[in-house]
Amino acid sequence: MRELGIGLIGTGFMGRAHALAFNNARAVFELPVHLKLAALADADTERAQRCATAWGFAQAHGDWQALIDDPAVDVVAITTPNHLHFPMAMAAIAAGKAVYCEKPLAVSLEQADAMRQAARKAGVVTRVGYNYQHNPMIGLARQLIAEGDLGDIISFQGEFSEDFMADPASPWSWRCEVGHAGGALADLGSHLLAMARYLVGDVTGVCADTQTVHAQRPAVNGSAEQKAIAVDDQVHALLRFANGARGTVSSSWLKHGYKNHLSFEISGTKGTLAFDQERLNELRLCRAGQDGFQRLLAGPALPGYAAFSPAAGHQLGYNELKTLEVQELIMAVTGQGADGTDFEAAWEVERLATAIRVAAQEERWVNVNSL
Repeated sequence: MRELGIGLIGTGFMGRAHALAFNNARAVFELPVHLKLAALADADTERAQRCATAWGFAQAHGDWQALIDDPAVDVVAITTPNHLHFPMAMAAIAAGKAVYCEKPLAVSLEQADAMRQAARKAGVVTRVGYNYQHNPMIGLARQLIAEGDLGDIISFQGEFSEDFMADPASPWSWRCEVGHAGGALADLGSHLLAMARYLVGDVTGVCADTQTVHAQRPAVNGSAEQKAIAVDDQVHALLRFANGARGTVSSSWLKHGYKNHLSFEISGTKGTLAFDQERLNELRLCRAGQDGFQRLLAGPALPGYAAFSPAAGHQLGYNELKTLEVQELIMAVTGQGADGTDFEAAWEVERLATAIRVAAQEERWVNVNSL
């Protein structure tokens, strides 16, 4: 069995999630290659070495370019702040290596376009971390829609809200900088937009409103110095889908009480389907003629679930979804699968997000295909 070398850039929350996913994928799936955790990079050299040792990586680098240049690395996983996705991915593509990048793909549509064009020209495999789509229950939702259980889809209502920025005394971070992040729409809303496209299809038109509720935050925790905030705290948008359906999406990182509230209701002429990521092991389904919703529980009959549990109702979690994402990445890299969000599809998400920003700024409907 040939070896596939994994290089991981970044050691924060998502870096650790990726490391767990690569380790878990080796343990629970019969992969067509042997995964070698070849190298880990972080700007803090001591932290890079500490995490490499703890997570099982063979080599540590204090420079991300050194990781890309490392001949032992075949796949480059990028888990850094958003503004670094572009230079790192472009360097990895230039080196002919597969790229597994966290979302959102880039901080501008121009960058995202350059990334997809470079990947297409180089012929390298790319994937972007829209991990919620890899939930077996989302797969079931897509199947129910495709098989016509809901009839013709007429509406999508979605929300992704959390409360980690709800306290106005929470300090400024890179997420608050336009050039580094993009606000609640980029951080949370991009997942929701990707989900809407995945389940219902292309969006052709948008009208939107965005708002910065807290115009300044402490420069650091407890500081009297304030830094101005220009990114959105919340966004609300109307959508028109190519198939004729209509939709609404909203996203906020100020909404008290919500920790991972990626939720949607999809209605058709024959029924309605509802999901909430905070209850990620179930769907609610109401078919026409029923008085209420039926609760569908995740179980081993669904693709991916049985790798982690042989019994229904025993629950998968966030890290299992990331492991399923890694499995699909490895199958794609080895030419044995095409599932997952590549740079082309991620560019479509970025184009939709850009259309929402333009619509909000110019207070008008925007044709997504015009961008």
